[in-house]
Amino acid sequence: MGFEAVKLSSSLSSSTRSILSSATTRPFSLLAAPRSSRLKPHLAFRPIRPPPPPSRAAAAAAPCGGFGSPARSRRSFRGGVVAMAAPGSVRKSEEEWQAVLSPEQFRILRQKGTEYPGTGEYDKYFEEGVYNCAACGTPLYRSTTKFNSGCGWPAFYEGLPGAITSTPDPDGMRTEITCTACGGHLGHVFKGEGFPTPTNERHCVNSISLKFAPANSYPSQ
Repeated sequence: MGFEAVKLSSSLSSSTRSILSSATTRPFSLLAAPRSSRLKPHLAFRPIRPPPPPSRAAAAAAPCGGFGSPARSRRSFRGGVVAMAAPGSVRKSEEEWQAVLSPEQFRILRQKGTEYPGTGEYDKYFEEGVYNCAACGTPLYRSTTKFNSGCGWPAFYEGLPGAITSTPDPDGMRTEITCTACGGHLGHVFKGEGFPTPTNERHCVNSISLKFAPANSYPSQ
């Protein structure tokens, strides 16, 4: 859109010249108006803040959901372990499992129960060795991957290769970890909690699902 300057003839009447003058200058009146009087888009911005971290009380209320001050064990065990069992290689009926496990082991390993926090045998246990499945004896974790998460259950940042199977819970809230060989319930794995470990993972495991074997039980590599 453009504008053309019009030269007003002196022969026109004063009223006609006034009308033409007003018509040619009016399009510029908006540009000459103060900035505050021009239309502005009405947009409102609200800062998005991340939710606050859960309190210690709230975190401790959920099984395997606590947080704490991590402290990795001061040890350098690198002993060898036997080869991993194939997935599902140890098969028993529930009646057979019930016959070889204690009632509490059966409740947790086969019925996916949970120990009370702070009551497990290996919660604060930091000897050198390997943690095996209490049901089938398959090696699951090296002691070098265990750390003190403060959650009330033994915590590991990774399992032995192929030994652990991860499966999301039906409600999608957590991820269950089981022994790959026999399917025994171990606990849950949590990721991205900020613990200074190589994997930023926390395998929260019931003590009763484990059986510790000292370092001298395995040949050195």
